Amino acid sequence: MSLPPDTPQGVADALGYLQHHLHKLTEKQNVSESNINSTLAALTVQLQQLTQLVANPPPPAIPNTPPPPVPSPPVSSPPTPPVQRTRPKLSCPPDFNGERHNGHAFLNSCSLYIRLAPEQFHDKQERIFWALTFFKGGRAAKWSENVFRQEADTGIFPIQIWGDFEQQFWLHFFPANAEADVINALEGTSYHQGNWTVDDYLDSFQVLVSDAGYTDPQTPVVKFQRGLRLGIQNQIATMPYGRPADTDPDAWYKAARRIDQVRLANKAFQSVSCSAPSASLKTISA
Repeated sequence: MSLPPDTPQGVADALGYLQHHLHKLTEKQNVSESNINSTLAALTVQLQQLTQLVANPPPPAIPNTPPPPVPSPPVSSPPTPPVQRTRPKLSCPPDFNGERHNGHAFLNSCSLYIRLAPEQFHDKQERIFWALTFFKGGRAAKWSENVFRQEADTGIFPIQIWGDFEQQFWLHFFPANAEADVINALEGTSYHQGNWTVDDYLDSFQVLVSDAGYTDPQTPVVKFQRGLRLGIQNQIATMPYGRPADTDPDAWYKAARRIDQVRLANKAFQSVSCSAPSASLKTISA
């Protein structure tokens, strides 16, 4: 700002001084405003960043831990080979000629073989054909021929399942009156012990009792007691203690065996005792 020419020097100096300080204050004010604006701008940016962090928080920091060890695959042991089950050697049934007294044993042999080796037969009818291969000679061969003749005439094998074969076999090859014959034998004396040992007598007697089909346990005891030698029968019947009950066949069998074994042992001892003196006499005379 220009001053009039006639302005005193003192006033001009004062005005110049004031202008100078006003200019300094203005510069300071401008600098302050610039600093304030810069600060506000920086605060605004920080505020925006804080707002974004609150709205979208960062994922939690993963600790810098080493990765877990990878387990090594288990060492597999070689597979254990399956245990091979050995099967006992099977014997085929004997040849069958149709005699009735052998029918039961032959049918049992066939049934046992089929049970132990069922995988050898594709179906039930094949079992029948297999059994017929043992029908050789006598009534058995003739019956087998008749069965195959029926198949040739009708085109159908007359026996379809094993159960039917068993029924036909019982009808043609089992004793017709086996139970009655056995009961008649036990009513007579032909089964008695006689000169047999108790073991031999008992073997024959138990077969008869089984075929007779007795259900009352006292009946076998009566029959067994009647067939024993009189001396053995009396010793069991008159035992002062431990006498077997009349309804316990097994106890009678054991008692008879025990007494007969003692008798046989004593007989052997007596024979040795009798031969010893004669041997001594021969030695002295020599």
